[in-house]
Amino acid sequence: MTFLPQKLNKLHKMTMNAPQAFESKEDIGHYVGGSVVNPKDGRFSDVYNPAKGAVARRVALASRKEVDAAVAVAQKAFESWSQTSPLRRARILFKYLELLNANRDELAAMITAEHGKVFTDAQGEVTRGIEILEFATGIPELLKGDYTEQVSTDIDNWVMRQPLGVVAGITPFNFPVMVPMWMFPMAIACGNTFILKPSPTDPSASLFMAKLLKEAGLPDGVFNVVQGDKEAVDALIENPDVKAISFVGSTPIANYIYERCAHFGKRSQALGGAKNHMVIMPDADIDKAIDALVGAAYGSAGERCMAISVAVLVGDVAEKIMPKLIERTKTLKVKNGMELDAEMGPIVTKAALERITGYIESGVASGAKLLVDGRGFKVPSNENGYFLGGTLFDNVTPNMKIYLEEIFGPVLSCVRVANFTEALNLVNACEFGNGVACFTSDGNIAREFARRVQVGMVGINVPIPVPMAWHGFGGWKKSLFGDMHAYGKEGVRFYTKQKSVMQRWPESIAKGAEFVMPTSK
Repeated sequence: MTFLPQKLNKLHKMTMNAPQAFESKEDIGHYVGGSVVNPKDGRFSDVYNPAKGAVARRVALASRKEVDAAVAVAQKAFESWSQTSPLRRARILFKYLELLNANRDELAAMITAEHGKVFTDAQGEVTRGIEILEFATGIPELLKGDYTEQVSTDIDNWVMRQPLGVVAGITPFNFPVMVPMWMFPMAIACGNTFILKPSPTDPSASLFMAKLLKEAGLPDGVFNVVQGDKEAVDALIENPDVKAISFVGSTPIANYIYERCAHFGKRSQALGGAKNHMVIMPDADIDKAIDALVGAAYGSAGERCMAISVAVLVGDVAEKIMPKLIERTKTLKVKNGMELDAEMGPIVTKAALERITGYIESGVASGAKLLVDGRGFKVPSNENGYFLGGTLFDNVTPNMKIYLEEIFGPVLSCVRVANFTEALNLVNACEFGNGVACFTSDGNIAREFARRVQVGMVGINVPIPVPMAWHGFGGWKKSLFGDMHAYGKEGVRFYTKQKSVMQRWPESIAKGAEFVMPTSK
């Protein structure tokens, strides 16, 4: 009997041992100076298992005083860490890489338990985070400066990059491992010390990563975690020893952080929301376009900043696509994310479920055609979970709320346009510019789309064009506030400052003061 490779992979996936679920009940604290800090009083927030719809544990919410104490520890650690050679820093990161690879399934189980995304998707998230770490291990090469001998007579000039000091990362619930790893491996590789403020929705992974960093040999105080909410965010922004803030989240908060950082004179990169379109041309491979669209729209329950939430159907392509798209949406396998055949898990919180449901109601009220309704979806043995089935709208127009705003859920809106120019203008008129895709078999259309579209990350027959670790991530327009993208060489530039040194020696210095503007001689 002969099996195709994909069938073998599927068979393996179905028969492999089920992953171990993460079920800790302990309170989640902070991590400061190489030790877990578990406050006994103060403010706490509940952490839910979204598949069960029940409280799993609590997380501490740091006060301003606790944040300032963590910053002080990080500032002290910076004195020695910044003087550690890039090669020694890289060796610690290599050890951390080894430990992450050995513990990736445990990390993935934490993500599934608190966020809800399916286990295999969580594994993929960990892998994308590891790729950034792999890039960061090349920091000795990345920190090399420029040198010019004899830039002027008997004068040499060189440029070097030096760490900033204490830097902070404020990260979202949808990627509790990958997004922090966009930040801290590059930051600490460059010689900074780091404070992570993760989402209180799924905070367990942050402490596990801190534990592995310590095991890898990272000195105490170089990496710290403060759990918290807006009070912790404001404390980080306002503390003068925090030199830079990295943020990923919604556009309103990104804008707030960017403005506040500017007020306090510190650099920031604040990545905001999105409304990502997939333009499907009449000459596209229909079956492959549908596969891509379903995965990109409904993967991780649509809770990705790069999720496709609008399908732009050009010409007569809608008539070819809609019947199959309806069927695929109706038959999505929505289950507890720990089941290996699950394609979509629960929504992250009850509040998010209610918000997404409100958008569906708005779409119906505004006249969009609801072809598949995911409301009221129940999963056997998990009836109290925050589940929502795939939802599909047709005949959506650009003035509708479901088109204009980021829903951040498994809701796909289909917009019909006459031609390529109309599709391009539609995408360019959107206030967001995070990701976009165009599916076509026409090379000229592909080239013109890539050149003319006003979006930061573009996929040609690629539905979610997240760049690899050595390129960098970031959108345009209201999807990014700041001048530099995340990770890659842009990350090195963000977490360092440039210093130029000009040097000559007394033997070559002419006697007498010079009052003329110095020029190269």
